[in-house]
Amino acid sequence: MSREPLEHYVNPAPFNPYAALELTPEQERYYMASQWRLVWWKLRRHRLAVISGSFLTLMYLIVVFAEVVAPYELEARHVDYLFAPPQDVHLFDEGEFRGPFVYGIDVTLDMERLQWVYQEDRSQVNPIRFFCVGNDYLGSSYEFWGLFEGSFHLLCPSPDAPMFLLGTDRMGRDMLSRIVYGARISLTLGLIGIAISFFLGITIGGVAGYYGGLVDNIVQRIIEVIRSFPMLPLLMALSAILPITWPPTLIFLGITVLLALLDWPGLARAVRSKLLALREEDFCVAAQLMGAKPGRVIMKHLMPSFLSHLIASATLSIPTMILGETALSFLGLGLRPPVTSWGVLLNEAQNINYVVLYPWLLYPVIPVIMVVLAYQFLGDGLLDAADPYKH
Repeated sequence: MSREPLEHYVNPAPFNPYAALELTPEQERYYMASQWRLVWWKLRRHRLAVISGSFLTLMYLIVVFAEVVAPYELEARHVDYLFAPPQDVHLFDEGEFRGPFVYGIDVTLDMERLQWVYQEDRSQVNPIRFFCVGNDYLGSSYEFWGLFEGSFHLLCPSPDAPMFLLGTDRMGRDMLSRIVYGARISLTLGLIGIAISFFLGITIGGVAGYYGGLVDNIVQRIIEVIRSFPMLPLLMALSAILPITWPPTLIFLGITVLLALLDWPGLARAVRSKLLALREEDFCVAAQLMGAKPGRVIMKHLMPSFLSHLIASATLSIPTMILGETALSFLGLGLRPPVTSWGVLLNEAQNINYVVLYPWLLYPVIPVIMVVLAYQFLGDGLLDAADPYKH
């Protein structure tokens, strides 16, 4: 039985043996991209990490421009409004749109409980102003980073009425302003502390991983001794050694160094384990044969191979330092007034009577929780993006 030949397609183009090796523009863009660009492409798909990074960027912008963001100067006192509760922001008054505003405050003294009683005075409509300039209310002027005087604020109260969106403390100071100023100390301490810890971890861990042997054993024993102590009790003991007579700047630096000295072992172990694996690679041996010194081999050839992992690990360590400072200041062993941090603000909430009567004194714990969670989510995203070829 005869069969007719099947029709099939034959490419008339000349045979190209390298056709399988040619890359499309999309493939070339991916395979020729740098390590950092690959990390960024992977990180962008982690939406929670991107949102957390944007939130942290906003928080550090607030740190830089705290005087502008806060409606009042840090130590501005309103002696007629001690422990004033937070005011509600309204948009409508008797069915008429008035924009964002707060009602006036009517203050009376309860002689039975010996307590100030605050009520809204709906006859006073005090609009919230935005982008205001001028010394037309108490606490409007400030010294920007202690360099020059200013009075520009993103939002501020009416000239003839106060505005306490998060209430006031026992001295009549605005809690919102103090939380904004406190962010400058708490967040800056975390960055400075992780910079010191990063340097110590890379240096000590790099030496241990590169040389190995006796050097590695000594470093590992030191790390095990440090990590065998509970962190908080050890921090409390070390911070208690700091002289009370030290000025606030030295106390700040002392607490930062203490936190860094207890944080570097974890980073050093990560560096050491990576270097032990990479020091036998061909590129490392080639650099050694060409006469490169150990310091150059470590910093120029080995560290860039896993720098993204180090940055992710450092990101996860910053919340530990922020919580450490907050805990020490809350217990009265860390920063002390006149320095203002979130931990110092929470120190006033130790008295259970204050917590029951004035719960807004606990509001500084909210930014602490939000920043710590943001760093955790960002760190998780960076760890996932640190290996961009992993699916």
